[in-house]
Amino acid sequence: MTIRRIVPNIEVGDGEGMRANGDFYGLLGFEEVMDMGWVRTLASPSEPTAQISFFTRERTGPVVPDLSVEVEDVDAVYARMRAAGAEIVREPQDEEWGVRRFFVRDPNGRVVNVLTHRG
Repeated sequence: MTIRRIVPNIEVGDGEGMRANGDFYGLLGFEEVMDMGWVRTLASPSEPTAQISFFTRERTGPVVPDLSVEVEDVDAVYARMRAAGAEIVREPQDEEWGVRRFFVRDPNGRVVNVLTHRG
């Protein structure tokens, strides 16, 4: 299995929180790479897989996940998680923004968004 990146997700509550965090992390050198209104992702220009995301809400899931893990084959990971008895918080779904993803709870109660970019 190939892990492509891991992104911490921070719930900020509102657009002002997104702006303030963007300003703060910009001082560290992060730049905006995605803004969908409800989620904004910043990345290092020199290491694009070094990212952090800020959420005002989760658009299609039941909760804002604590972190996102991009994998090569989300369906294979889902099958392994299900077979191991992990708590699936949200079943796999294709999203209109080009990812297939599911949510799973880790042993510490954290929700992990496992995803693969399509196409």
